[in-house]
Amino acid sequence: MKRILPLLLIVSLLLLFRVAGILFPESLPNFQPLAAVFFCGALLAPGWRGFALPFGIWAVTYPFGIGHVHSVTGFLTTLTALAAIFFIGRGLSGRGVPTLLLGSVAAAVVFHVFTGCVSWLGDPLYPKSLHGFWQSVWSGPIGYGPSWVFLRNLAAANLIFTAVFLLARVRLPKPEAAPATSVFAR
Repeated sequence: MKRILPLLLIVSLLLLFRVAGILFPESLPNFQPLAAVFFCGALLAPGWRGFALPFGIWAVTYPFGIGHVHSVTGFLTTLTALAAIFFIGRGLSGRGVPTLLLGSVAAAVVFHVFTGCVSWLGDPLYPKSLHGFWQSVWSGPIGYGPSWVFLRNLAAANLIFTAVFLLARVRLPKPEAAPATSVFAR
């Protein structure tokens, strides 16, 4: 059961954030800690498991709209950004809480800028100019809300998710080590 608690915490937090986003779509667009799930995954498990766990959660929730991108290009762009964030988390693993919290905000910025760049390059809404790039990452296209609101909400969700995750790591009991047994002791 102790091994399942972190997974249950992650899934519960994702659902809580998803419900908040649904209840307040105008004031909380993109209030999803998707980047933080991958950032914290790097802190949760060593090696490939640290990526596989968040990827599995994302793959299961993707059809339900948490990814908000439903094309092959969007899927691959999002996956690439999330992989980069995982490696940011891996690089900051073992650092102090303030560094990890700032890292979660930096992960949101990386995610936003990377996906904004791809949108600017591929979406006809954005002129292929410096002004169009600015729209994709900050002001938003004409007739839509500003992009910085998405960044703000993503950064806030990442910060809250990472803080709760780090607090849970401190508060949850550590799994007990299995007693050492000898092959000679029978």
